[in-house]
Amino acid sequence: MTASSGVDSKSVLCGLSPVEAVLFDIDGTVCDSDPIHYAAFREVLQEIGFNGGVPITEDYYIENISGNHNENIARLLFPDDFERGIKLTDDKEAMFHRLVGDKLKPVSGLDKVRKWVEDRGLKRAAVTNAPRPNAELMISILGLSDFFQAVILGSECEHAKPHPEPYLKGLEAIKASKEHTFIFEDSVSGIKAGVAAGMPVIALTTGNPEHILMEAKPSLIIKNYDDPKLWAALEELDKKNGTSGAQRNE
Repeated sequence: MTASSGVDSKSVLCGLSPVEAVLFDIDGTVCDSDPIHYAAFREVLQEIGFNGGVPITEDYYIENISGNHNENIARLLFPDDFERGIKLTDDKEAMFHRLVGDKLKPVSGLDKVRKWVEDRGLKRAAVTNAPRPNAELMISILGLSDFFQAVILGSECEHAKPHPEPYLKGLEAIKASKEHTFIFEDSVSGIKAGVAAGMPVIALTTGNPEHILMEAKPSLIIKNYDDPKLWAALEELDKKNGTSGAQRNE
């Protein structure tokens, strides 16, 4: 089932009942970090004269970099000099750390969906292509260190997103089944990973336009966690589960 299939959007999660877990990407999904990543990449690339010193555009960032793993980005930017590409991504991560402190904000409505997850006693994990220092920094800044029961990194898997392995490892880490789990994502590579892992993916348009996300076949596309379409789907799932905020202590 995809967002373009014509199925009533409020019913997209009902097949998961009883739901037991939720998996979250981090960048662009729990926090609006893409503008910071874009600024960091633009600056370090311009410093080394990439593209003749012309700054990369936001469209270039969305199409080639957003949601991608650093090793893939290194190969894409410098196909004939992988080591130079890796150094560039390392420099970018250092720049990101300098910029992120007072600029990182949660995606609108995150506290509300966090409460929904916690009130139902659902299992949860973060699954990201971000390097561990970045992932842990963002989770800490957002106050989510105690929320996530596991953090899975693409760099610590044999294959990063868009391969399904990180999401399958997320399920394994929290002992959940794909038949009763759904995913929040914001990038094409992440959506593809979740769909390939066999789970419904709710896509956020925080960093990528809807028409690009549609190509990866998410089950539902929302603006943020305040989107009425999300809450219609969660309310329908609650009805299917026979719950309305009651704790699940399984």
